[in-house]
Amino acid sequence: VQLAESGGGLVQPGGSLRLSCAASGFSFSGYAAGWYRQAFGKERELVAASSSNGNSFYANFIKGRFTISRDNAKNLLYLAMYSLKPEDTAVYYCATGRSMTHLFTSEYDYWGQGTQVTVSS
Repeated sequence: VQLAESGGGLVQPGGSLRLSCAASGFSFSGYAAGWYRQAFGKERELVAASSSNGNSFYANFIKGRFTISRDNAKNLLYLAMYSLKPEDTAVYYCATGRSMTHLFTSEYDYWGQGTQVTVSS
C-alpha cells in the first residue's frame, strides 16, 4: 500500500503548480482522499478533500485558488494550485480515509510522504 506525491517545487508568488498523488496496493476508488499541508512550525491542516463519488471540500483559506480532482481509473489524486502565495509554502501530503468525515477528523487509512511546495521570489 502506497501513496506517492509528486509535483512540488519552487514557484514565484502568483504562479501555479499541480500536485499528483499516485495510489497503489488498494482500491483507491472506494476511499475519500484529501490534501493536507504542514508549514514549518505550524500544525497540519486540511486543504481539500474529495469523496469517493467526487464531491469536494475546500478549506476557507483556499478561496477558490485550488482545485482537487481524481482519476479513479488511474488511481490518481490531483491538486491544481493557482495564484500561489508565500503563505502556501509547506509540505503537502495526500491521505485517504473511509469518508470525508474521517478526513476532517484526521482518521486516515493511508498517508503519503509529502512533497515540498515553496512559494518565493
